[in-house]
Amino acid sequence: MDFQKYVDNFEPMTCIISIEKLENGGYGDIRIVAGNKAYVESIEDPHHVSSSSMLNNKFVPNSLYEKYIPKDLNFEDSVYSCAVKKKIMHTYIHPERYDFWINMVMMPLKSDDPNMGYCSYSQELTIKSDADMMANTSAETASAVIKTCIKLRSTENFTETMNEIICDIRELCGADQCCILLTDFKERECSVLAESVYDESRTRRMDFYIKEGFFDVVESWKNTIAGSSCLIVQDEKDMQVLKERNPVWYASLNNAGVNSVVLFPLKHNNEVLGYIWAVNFDIEQTSKIKDTLEITSYFIASEIANYQLLNKLEVLSSVDLLTGIYNRNAMNNRVFNITSGREPSPQQFGIIFADLNGLKQKNDEEGHVEGDKLLKGAAALLKETFPECEIYRAGGDEFMLIAIDVCERVLKERVEKLRKDSENPDNISFALGLYCDDNGGDIRAAMRTADERMYEDKKRYYGKYPERKHR
Repeated sequence: MDFQKYVDNFEPMTCIISIEKLENGGYGDIRIVAGNKAYVESIEDPHHVSSSSMLNNKFVPNSLYEKYIPKDLNFEDSVYSCAVKKKIMHTYIHPERYDFWINMVMMPLKSDDPNMGYCSYSQELTIKSDADMMANTSAETASAVIKTCIKLRSTENFTETMNEIICDIRELCGADQCCILLTDFKERECSVLAESVYDESRTRRMDFYIKEGFFDVVESWKNTIAGSSCLIVQDEKDMQVLKERNPVWYASLNNAGVNSVVLFPLKHNNEVLGYIWAVNFDIEQTSKIKDTLEITSYFIASEIANYQLLNKLEVLSSVDLLTGIYNRNAMNNRVFNITSGREPSPQQFGIIFADLNGLKQKNDEEGHVEGDKLLKGAAALLKETFPECEIYRAGGDEFMLIAIDVCERVLKERVEKLRKDSENPDNISFALGLYCDDNGGDIRAAMRTADERMYEDKKRYYGKYPERKHR
């Protein structure tokens, strides 16, 4: 076949790709045999959207594809599936190495050489994602994605729903294990959001691996994906590529008995929020798995971003940003939930009011920076002294503590120690009021009594040390 004459009949950017078939069922070199005018311009024209992304800007027929783009296992798998397995391939992807989306269609071609496979490759490039193209997928893939979306939008418990979804994905992949890992690159931390492990699998859960040094592996995944949209390792040939790119992770996977892995970054607004992966999956379903996760990961990342935003807003509305303890809004909500019956009323509880002595004088004489340091020190001291208590900053220099199921004797001992320590002028000084109830009484009445006792303690303190009244 005259491939050049054939490809010149196409209007879209199109080339002919060859793949060398090996006797063991594997494949060798993959080459770009010929390209039409539009395809050649995508490489050679400096004004073309894709030109700057090419490793080489001179098209030479029958060159190895790696002359133009970095080695890409996903691309190689698509070529093999089309040219050798005779499957029609279509996908709409956004590889990280490019500033554009690719709508790609591959069609198998007849080959006169039993040792070679051929396919046509046509592409359309878009700067922004196209919802219609993204939705143009198989009925099976669409069904799996819709199922995930319905679960995400109808959930009342985000974590529980994510575990259901990851279980569905593991079953779809026929995998030993599937996991969603959240990442915080600023703090260099990661955590498991959801995980599913096949009952008969010997694969360890992720908690076993998340230890000191593991984030170094997580950080290496971006380079391992190498600018593609994901990483798919499904045979020994792919494993050798992984070994070259990331020997540390390869050794870890090898020791864990992993022989195949699919890894997708979860990205939202160009920020990596985490990763989703499956290990020891059904390689006969690779194409379906890739297509499904390509779209599903998009929606999962969006929901994770929304979940994290709501958590941040909740923190902002309930946490005092200076001291890191709960704020007055959180205190009011907690008391309201108890008194309204939204939360069970505790049978045994204690209320402590602690008023910080000397804050005004510290602010007046040394400035608000030093005053803020005093407040932070006071909050830290309360957390250290009452580790099992809920601690709220009720006002400028006033704190309230709620102790649930802590015996009165223990609370009294700690309050007395703090009161005694407050008499030392070099220590952080509090006026304290405590009220305990073992009969499930009115929490508001308990707060009033504790508050009154705190002011009595303040009066006693300044009566004993009048010289400190303005401290």
